[in-house]
Amino acid sequence: MKKLRVTVDGKVYEVLVEILDEPQTHEPRRAAWATTVSPARITPSPPAGSAAHAAAKPGEVPSPLAGKVVSIDVRPGQQVGANQQLLTLEAMKMNTYVFSPHAGTVATILVYPGDAVEEGQGLVCLA
Repeated sequence: MKKLRVTVDGKVYEVLVEILDEPQTHEPRRAAWATTVSPARITPSPPAGSAAHAAAKPGEVPSPLAGKVVSIDVRPGQQVGANQQLLTLEAMKMNTYVFSPHAGTVATILVYPGDAVEEGQGLVCLA
């Protein structure tokens, strides 16, 4: 078993890998940490040398996933109701609609169509 660092789409993961090509002449040893790490607890770390996007601040509607902004369906100053569509994201050739979590006024739009966004990044600020 070997612990490796793997980068997928710019996100770094640490994984435990069993090497099948190597002949086993003795009973394989398990690292002590291998029994305590579960896939649900693995969290990506930002790639080295890149600036991570800040998490959404209070009042901001966060992105539910990483993707590209396709359209913005509101404008600053517009009144929105709870569950009103704010914008559309595209990820893996599928559109995801982002809705307002509560009624309010659009104070600021933090992204533009064509922008790449990360999960948790603020998209629209509601007052």
